[in-house]
Amino acid sequence: MMLENRRKRDSGIPTSSLADIAFLLLTFFLVTTTIDVDKGLGLTLPPKGEKIEIRQKNITNLLINVQGQVLIDGEATQIPMVKDVIIRKLIENPKLIVSLKTDRETKYNVYIQVLDRVKQAMIAQIGTTRISLAEPEQS
Repeated sequence: MMLENRRKRDSGIPTSSLADIAFLLLTFFLVTTTIDVDKGLGLTLPPKGEKIEIRQKNITNLLINVQGQVLIDGEATQIPMVKDVIIRKLIENPKLIVSLKTDRETKYNVYIQVLDRVKQAMIAQIGTTRISLAEPEQS
């Protein structure tokens, strides 16, 4: 008879505070997680419409065509050689400004490779960059 009076206890996990725990975990991870933001190209651009006259001898033209070929002042140059050519031109003229122009269909990775090499050359030679980004021609 004693055995019959014993009540069976329900075994289980209390879930009444589960929503509170989930909310606290969500808040914790939102606060402690860092989100990387793409920064894009680190360029300082002049105000729109501002034009500065520069002597033609201080400008070298760099063109990247649709096929990814690089022309520096009309001479074909391989992408790995861009840095050496720009350094050589900077030694001849320390006031040099590189005018970089592309076709609208030029692949972005080719443009970035050339831009990086021009920046490396300028920083190595004169410690700063003087690059003019010319507007692509209409096709």
